[in-house]
Amino acid sequence: MKPSWYVRRLASMTPAEVAGRVRDAGARRAWKTNTPLGPARPDGGRDGDTVTKIDPAVLAAVPDATVKDLLACADDLMAGTWPFFDRVRHDLAPDADWFLCAVTGKTAPSTGYAFDINHRHEDEVGNIKYVWELSRHQHLTVLAAAYALTGDDRYAERVDLQLRSWIRQNPFLQGIQWTSAIEVGVRLISWVWLRRLLDGWHGTPALFEENSAFVGQVWEHQAYCEKFESHGTSANNHLLAELAGLFAASCAFPWFEESDKWRAHSAALLRREVPLQTFPSGVNRELASEYHGFVLELVLAAALEGEATNNSLGPVVWQATSDMFDALAASVDTVGYPARQGDQDEGHGLLLASPHYDRWASLLATGEALVGNPGWWFHTESFDLRSHLWGHMANPESLGLSTHRRPAARPNQFRDAGLTFLRDLTPTEDELWCRIDHGPHGFLATAGHAHADALSVEIRHGGVDILADPGTYCYHGEPEWRAYFRSTVGHNTLELLGRDQSKAEGPFLWSTHANGIIDASRGLNDGPLASVTARHDGYAKDGLMHKRTVELDRDARRFLITDVAEGADNTECRLGFHFGPTVDVELDGDVAHLEWIVGTTTKVATLALPPSLSWTTHRGETNPPFGWYSRVFGAKEPAVALIGSGVTSESQPLISSLSFGIADTSPTTPSRGSSGGTQ
Repeated sequence: MKPSWYVRRLASMTPAEVAGRVRDAGARRAWKTNTPLGPARPDGGRDGDTVTKIDPAVLAAVPDATVKDLLACADDLMAGTWPFFDRVRHDLAPDADWFLCAVTGKTAPSTGYAFDINHRHEDEVGNIKYVWELSRHQHLTVLAAAYALTGDDRYAERVDLQLRSWIRQNPFLQGIQWTSAIEVGVRLISWVWLRRLLDGWHGTPALFEENSAFVGQVWEHQAYCEKFESHGTSANNHLLAELAGLFAASCAFPWFEESDKWRAHSAALLRREVPLQTFPSGVNRELASEYHGFVLELVLAAALEGEATNNSLGPVVWQATSDMFDALAASVDTVGYPARQGDQDEGHGLLLASPHYDRWASLLATGEALVGNPGWWFHTESFDLRSHLWGHMANPESLGLSTHRRPAARPNQFRDAGLTFLRDLTPTEDELWCRIDHGPHGFLATAGHAHADALSVEIRHGGVDILADPGTYCYHGEPEWRAYFRSTVGHNTLELLGRDQSKAEGPFLWSTHANGIIDASRGLNDGPLASVTARHDGYAKDGLMHKRTVELDRDARRFLITDVAEGADNTECRLGFHFGPTVDVELDGDVAHLEWIVGTTTKVATLALPPSLSWTTHRGETNPPFGWYSRVFGAKEPAVALIGSGVTSESQPLISSLSFGIADTSPTTPSRGSSGGTQ
């Protein structure tokens, strides 16, 4: 990073955080010359029975189709093949190269003091996400699950080989795998489940509790998590991962003098942080949809370990978890897919399937088992091993939820999180679904996983992205692409003055935040018309406010979007509309004709655009980037973007009309009262 970045990063911290980081730096220097001593490490004496076992009847009840899918994934792994992000590695048999970057081909440092390595320096370590991902050991939990389902020693033996290999090649504080506490925490969760899933294999005691190298690493991982837990402006999902790993391991492996202290410490912070990082409505405060799922998985991994070992985290955590389940269930479209807001990097708390499994169906199935479906949830017939095992780890009656109030009907608005959904009253095959973002920019002063997307919309038809959020694509190494996928003009919203609403100072640092304010909404839960009006203050220092009204006419199958730049007088602007990759777009003047295919049926829509702007079509452009869609982290594909450029004034609203199934060539005015009333 440039020196200027460190200055700006420092400016985002409170004095208390600065003092804490100074203490952390001192501890890192001290550990370099005086590495903490672990516990006494005899070759035996640890109790493997502390890990709660899986009831054989629970495993026997796993459906045949689920077993078949998991074994296919495990057999690919036995042959060396494993997909993650946009890559597939074929070199994982019998052992793995734990330091290879699958994108750049570089080998990250395996030796040297961890805190002397700059993991953000791609020339030195490669793309760090691809290096770290394999060392979360979530491919090993898949192999261990295959053993649990079949009793086939081959799967367990491969886990044995690779886990011993990792421990041997990654001594405490040496190399790239010890540079980040979140990775340490997630790895601990995987180790807890490796021991559980391999219970009954003849080699398990020798690999785990009788293995002094493993015992030492468990102690070192927990000591690391406690010493270097994230704080201040970094106390987001990273902190929850560190605490979840520390708590789960201290429950499952209570082998050390420090175990009771570690368990009490992490439990207390989880009881504080889980509600703190969750809006009262249940939405995760980072306002990044994928991170809502990741955090929910981390919390479940910790809370269920507590229930299984009589160390319950209590009703405060379980009530927040129940709220998170409800928020997820309320946000999904007719095919069970939630919004695509903010950063997405496919992080998992625990993986017992291919990385590209349906995490949302899995989470909702887990929620039904643990907190119950209140009747309005999206119901999934999907079944996976993780949701099955998690659903049997706790007695729902003991979670302290009997007096917890839950929504009696599907919520369509989360005011605290700044999310409103305009959609059909009943999900159908051709459901109209729209998300409007009118909330805070992000979480904490850095808002690291936010995008400059205030007042942006996503619109889907039958679960198909029509007006799409672009996704994330990358974090490090490609700053121009990182900037595009987070930009205002890269989202379905209005850019003013030729710059983003919020100012980015680095890949995870925003120095200014555009915050939304809702004015009014109506018809969210009944009637033919639904609308929301909101504004954001991203250009307030320039005397401008962007105000947007989005209206859904359910009977006419039409969305009307009205943009007003309050305070503007012939002010430079760009209005963007970004389409999903399956949508073909033909621009004719200020009218765009849309087509996409579902099965054997061609679907159509028409987008009538503000005629006062000059409209251009972009697809797959690289200099600068324009017209891209990222399905998963690391992948991008061309998709059409329409950009309207020109000037706008407060007295001349920009009106866009998106109609489905009919040709609508001229925007109409908003219905009377579309901005009035609040619901």
